[in-house]
Amino acid sequence: MESVGQQIMSGFRLDISPLKEPLGFIRLLEWVFVIFAFASTVDYSGNTSFNIQCHGTGPIHEINISFKYPFRLHAHSFDVPTCDGNKTGEMKTYYLSGDFSSSAQFFVAVGVLGFLYCTSILVVYVGYQHMYRESKHGPVFDLLITGIFTFLWLVASSAWGKGLTDVKLATSPAQLVSLINACRISENKCSPGALSAFGPLNSSVISGFLNIIIWAGNCWFIFKETHFHTQANPSATQQ
Repeated sequence: MESVGQQIMSGFRLDISPLKEPLGFIRLLEWVFVIFAFASTVDYSGNTSFNIQCHGTGPIHEINISFKYPFRLHAHSFDVPTCDGNKTGEMKTYYLSGDFSSSAQFFVAVGVLGFLYCTSILVVYVGYQHMYRESKHGPVFDLLITGIFTFLWLVASSAWGKGLTDVKLATSPAQLVSLINACRISENKCSPGALSAFGPLNSSVISGFLNIIIWAGNCWFIFKETHFHTQANPSATQQ
């Protein structure tokens, strides 16, 4: 194990010039957008609310409901007055509807794996570029993994985009008001409250689709490093 470690360290040659070329620069862009995509999803927490006034004359109750990643909304409960004149102060527990954790967690998983791969391949670019280009298998492996991630970003971004639309609908104050039994009685007054700010989640979906474009575009520059491209475009001397 020590000899392998020594060989790895002896082969390390720090050279940041690959980052100035399309291959390394685009990979650096991928690294940035990948972090932004999954971080803006994981760190999100939102709040939705509505108001209810029993019998139109009582005090106005503001009902606040918080939710966050991974968006298992059915696990988030909130209490609402029953507005039963015979049972003043009685509350009934409701739950948000829907479980959108699968699409959100899949999106984050692709982001984390993409971050790990970008980090490791950037180390190869700046430290082992000579070995990367001398080997036939290095660029081919890089191209294969990049192509797989392009497909994964397409699937994950599409799934999370649909999931986010459903989250917005399930947490809409107007939608919540329509589900409350007390709000279906005409003498009780219910009104939607503040909408949750979905800016970070919208940005995460946009970043996901940008990752598709960036990773797909990088496939061409990686392909140019493979022996397939070299064989398809022989040198002038060979011609």
